[in-house]
Amino acid sequence: MKFDRRLVLNFDWFLLFITILIATIGVVNIYSATFAVKEPDGMPVYLKQICWILVGIFAMFLSFCVDYRLLERSAYPLFVVAVLLLILVIPFGKSVAGSRRWLQLGVFSLQPSEFLKIALIFILSKYFNKYHGYSPGAIRGFLVPFLILALPVILVLLQPDLGTALIIILIFLSLLLFNGIKIKNILIMSSVFLAGLPLFWHCLKNYQKMRILTFINPDLDPLGSGYHIIQSKIAIGSGAFWGKGFLKGTQSQLLFLPEQHTDFVFSVFAEEWGFVGALIVVFLYLLVVLWGLRIAAHSREDFCAFLTFGIASMFFWQIFINIGMSVGIIPVVGVPLPLMSYGGSSTISFLLGIGILINISTRRFLF
Repeated sequence: MKFDRRLVLNFDWFLLFITILIATIGVVNIYSATFAVKEPDGMPVYLKQICWILVGIFAMFLSFCVDYRLLERSAYPLFVVAVLLLILVIPFGKSVAGSRRWLQLGVFSLQPSEFLKIALIFILSKYFNKYHGYSPGAIRGFLVPFLILALPVILVLLQPDLGTALIIILIFLSLLLFNGIKIKNILIMSSVFLAGLPLFWHCLKNYQKMRILTFINPDLDPLGSGYHIIQSKIAIGSGAFWGKGFLKGTQSQLLFLPEQHTDFVFSVFAEEWGFVGALIVVFLYLLVVLWGLRIAAHSREDFCAFLTFGIASMFFWQIFINIGMSVGIIPVVGVPLPLMSYGGSSTISFLLGIGILINISTRRFLF
């Protein structure tokens, strides 16, 4: 098979550089976040994260090499596999801290819901691209996508994983808006949502209700559900403008901050690198999202536009919710910060998404 030199000449080096830069910052930050923690199995967490990044880069390379037109044809099988893995979590999943979200595969655990986000974006992009016969925004035009959304959301809520379910719904709504949903339908959906709030509240676990209540008033349970928000705010606030310095964050090094290498990794970074460091990280993330939207705007095919917009929205909502809960403007829902929070499934999933963005960005010059 003949190699096409245009793949190198038009390669999206900028997106790759920003991605590697964020991942590198993430590893350094995880090193600091776990510096004071003794690892029971001997292997430091930051080394594990490096391993996951290497696996993710391999996944990113594969998603770049495959022609995105072949990926479009496999949208339905990808979604079916992702849903089946979610179903398998119910009887065979590994339970951690009251949640059953992972499948144990030998020496590592797989979190299917992380890959479901990509699979959902694929199938919705294929659907919106295929059914041009519907009037943009007509009710029948989003009823089928709504049914596609319902099953995985229910399965994720059963784990329970409110944060991932929220991200999936927000990606879905973003794609609906991108498809040109009418204001009338937005009002209908909002009415249904408001009418279903009492049922939603009834279905929440007690600790999830407490997280929402302590978000409104952290002093309601300062040593329980409100502890995360209070400690996170203290960490970020004590970083001030320039930060306390690398390995000098008192909230993280003295282990006051919970989940500091996963959900609250941004708080660790803001404490040690201050407002300036936090602003730089937010700027890098903003570049990734805007670059993704730029790729969507320049896509020559509707499927690619939907796909890249969906991936960019996935990054945006993950970043917004994670940083939002770290600074206390959103209830704690346990959402990882892309490429900075420790986690194999999330790291591989995000790098897979970056590979697809680079794929479409590069190949738009070939067809």
